[in-house]
Amino acid sequence: MRTEPRPLMSRRDRLRIAQFLVLTLVLFLGLPERPGLASANLIANPGLESIEGAFPVCWEQSGYGNNGHTFEVSTDAHSGSRSMSVTLTNAGQGDRKAMMLEDSSCAPNVTQGHQYDLSVWYKTSTPNTVMTVFRHDAAQGWVYWTDLANLPVTTAWTQQTVRTPQIPADTDQIVWGVTIYGNGTLKTDDYAMADVTQPAPGDECSAGAACTKGSWAVMPFPSTVRAIHAVMMRTGDVLLIAGSGNNPDDFAAKTFKTAVYRPGTGQFTTVSTPEDLFCSGHVQLKDGRVLVMGGNKDYAAADNSHGYKGLRNSYIFDPATNSYSRVNDMSGGSWYPSATVMGNGDVVSLGGLGEDSSGTVLTQYFSDAQQRWLGIGEAKQSWSFWGLYPSMILMQDGRLFYTGSHVFGNGLSGSGSSIYDYGANTITPVTGLRRKDERDQSMSVLLPPAQDQRVLTLGGGNNETNVDAHRLTDLIDLKPASPVYTAGPVIPQGTMTGGVPQTGGQGKMYVSAVLLPDGRVFETGGGLHNRADPVYEASMYDPASNTFTAGMATDPVPRTYHSSAFLLPDGRVMSVGDNPGNGTFDMRISVYSPPYLFKGARPQITGLSGTNWAYGTSPTITVDKPILKAELIRPAAVTHSSDPNQRFIDLPMTVNGNTVGLNLTSNPNLAPPGWYMLFVVGTDGVPSVAKWVKIG
Repeated sequence: MRTEPRPLMSRRDRLRIAQFLVLTLVLFLGLPERPGLASANLIANPGLESIEGAFPVCWEQSGYGNNGHTFEVSTDAHSGSRSMSVTLTNAGQGDRKAMMLEDSSCAPNVTQGHQYDLSVWYKTSTPNTVMTVFRHDAAQGWVYWTDLANLPVTTAWTQQTVRTPQIPADTDQIVWGVTIYGNGTLKTDDYAMADVTQPAPGDECSAGAACTKGSWAVMPFPSTVRAIHAVMMRTGDVLLIAGSGNNPDDFAAKTFKTAVYRPGTGQFTTVSTPEDLFCSGHVQLKDGRVLVMGGNKDYAAADNSHGYKGLRNSYIFDPATNSYSRVNDMSGGSWYPSATVMGNGDVVSLGGLGEDSSGTVLTQYFSDAQQRWLGIGEAKQSWSFWGLYPSMILMQDGRLFYTGSHVFGNGLSGSGSSIYDYGANTITPVTGLRRKDERDQSMSVLLPPAQDQRVLTLGGGNNETNVDAHRLTDLIDLKPASPVYTAGPVIPQGTMTGGVPQTGGQGKMYVSAVLLPDGRVFETGGGLHNRADPVYEASMYDPASNTFTAGMATDPVPRTYHSSAFLLPDGRVMSVGDNPGNGTFDMRISVYSPPYLFKGARPQITGLSGTNWAYGTSPTITVDKPILKAELIRPAAVTHSSDPNQRFIDLPMTVNGNTVGLNLTSNPNLAPPGWYMLFVVGTDGVPSVAKWVKIG
């Protein structure tokens, strides 16, 4: 908890100003002075009944200065069996607070411009008590906001309800509690918080359109690097790799960039980058480090004497040290290679351009046990060209499904999709994919849950013929012996630059598809043509009903070439990048809050039976309220609409009150070894913040 800064005016003066502001709002807006709570309680563990360690879950002992004080959990409660008690015996300097945790899983989400009723039941033996609020600022992190109301002395449980001013700009969460700054004892219980902003006509949710569409926020700071590649690491930080960032001048100057971004604070850490890792491949190893392969050896020559050339070099990025270390070279260079982790933790990489600018036909194989790339004679070779960034998804039987999604130009000869069996060294065509030569920067995802073995491929275009991108989706069930693509529902229509509606069969390439904790797929971003004409449209795809819900809130930043969107551990979606044909690069970062974040307080994972889970076991968790489901989501490693390792593994549950047994698959091909985000979802569809667990 960040402590409150030394005030420039007395606490009493600040309190009077705050009370004046509240009274002014009451008079001008016609609000009742003691309003009833109008919507869902946004407080996690509001009755303080769930305990973790020595204090209630989602609450902490806070304050500043030199004073004699004690915190305890009291059995003198307004309801239930627990309250929080704070005693000052020597007030001295500063104060003490029983406050909500400044944590994304506990802090209530708020909407800019909205107002909230904050309510608490309390007893206090001193008049020196006040309701205190902190806010999360996108640029500054957690900062003190205001003191809202003084709490009069009372020996009986008394309720105090206060309405906040409007939430300031760039604020996405608040925390609050009761501060004591004079000798005496304060007890609190049964907290509540509700959005009291008047809903639009016909809208039952006070958060307005966000209740059904979600909302976007553009961060008030830019990325420090061109985010060509984004990897969500087990630390909660995001690895952003630019290399030369598609800038030939930076390549010539050997100015190669990487940054580690911390979403919770907005901080960037610069990382020394050894090579031009622009358009490399990347995947998480089972220990949480990131294997980065290939990249850019040279840009295409102006005289057309050669095209882009692929690097042989390969590195491992360690999030513990924020540094790269080199491993042995691949057998051949690769620019735009695929990267798929296998059930044993090894990595298969296919496709891309080699050191001579031609398409590589090598199968590159990284042994996790040996921590090295196998030589040409050691790895099985099919001598097939798979295109650039071919989307290769691991199937439950250990084979790889080439979905037909790729980057640049036409697809491969034949049906455009196939199954590759590395062990048997065979390739089997898969039919049914429509417009196979217009799948440039389409995106393919293994739908939730992974156990169903269904893949959805969305959108695409062709950068050579530069036709209008399409709205097609195709769906395949990989369980049959001879799977076949079938037509899926079309992507909903969006608008282009200037708000011009799309017509006919127009759609988008550069599309992003993100698996969400509630089991749906968020589809966002894209453009109508090669590096041009951004499309502003977003939708939710429901695998259970095979339908899109149109009209989700749209990213205000164009997201075409070199853009990515991916899931954060707090259930939001982060979006980066845009590199149109004029060579510029949009450095803005956008964050999407899905509708489920406006439905109420999150469930809490209050306990784990360890964070290292073996296959076929039944780990146990504890939660603070009933849950609907639990799942593992593999963290993103995405570039160019390609993240073939993205997957959602269902965890069947055995429930005994707040103790939940989870059943982890015994098949490592369904959940390849590594670190995963563990989510639980409440009965109202609201997900927890993820806990990190290691599988295998």
